[in-house]
Amino acid sequence: MKSFILNALFMSGIISFAAGCTGGGSNGERQSEAVAQGLRTESRPQVAVLLTEGFQDAEAYMPIGYLENKDMDITVIGPETGRVKAYNSDFEIVVQKKVGEVNIDDFDVLVLPGGKAPAALRQDPTVVEFARNFYNSGKPVAAICHGPQVLATAGVLKGVTTTGVGSIREELEEVGANYVDEALSIDGNLITSRVPGDLPVFSKAIEEAVKATR
Repeated sequence: MKSFILNALFMSGIISFAAGCTGGGSNGERQSEAVAQGLRTESRPQVAVLLTEGFQDAEAYMPIGYLENKDMDITVIGPETGRVKAYNSDFEIVVQKKVGEVNIDDFDVLVLPGGKAPAALRQDPTVVEFARNFYNSGKPVAAICHGPQVLATAGVLKGVTTTGVGSIREELEEVGANYVDEALSIDGNLITSRVPGDLPVFSKAIEEAVKATR
């Protein structure tokens, strides 16, 4: 049953995300939609999804699809703009803005998918500083699987209860985090989960955290 729910939501995320990239309809229809979109954007929660080459496909697509269907606007950010590929499939995502081109004030929440991408992200000082400042702002930060690696490098996990994929447990504990092997951990403004099977509760927790701040 859990597998069915995960697959259904994952496909919903893919369809929703892909739909946002199409250009169908007449010029008038597209212009009307653009105006309506601009009006909606002013009041809709803004979500930053931070990733790069080697992201885990479901851990990116599923929160994106879920949160878009909850009337939130998604901006994919990374060290460089352009198309990047998942490490575990042929799925790709376009990084829309560089981390250095955005401000914390632009967003209500930061999401860090896992995979191999976090290991690359943590090597970029601009990315690490952005993650550190975002966390210290008190706004919700959500990381799944290897995502907490970026926060470990940012030095914000000391004394914080967190989870993540089991293979990074020692790494998190070395920086002072209190690791728990649970599907969902929430400590202050930090939301963490372990693996793709935890995505339903992870995505829901992001939604609830954003609502609580507005």
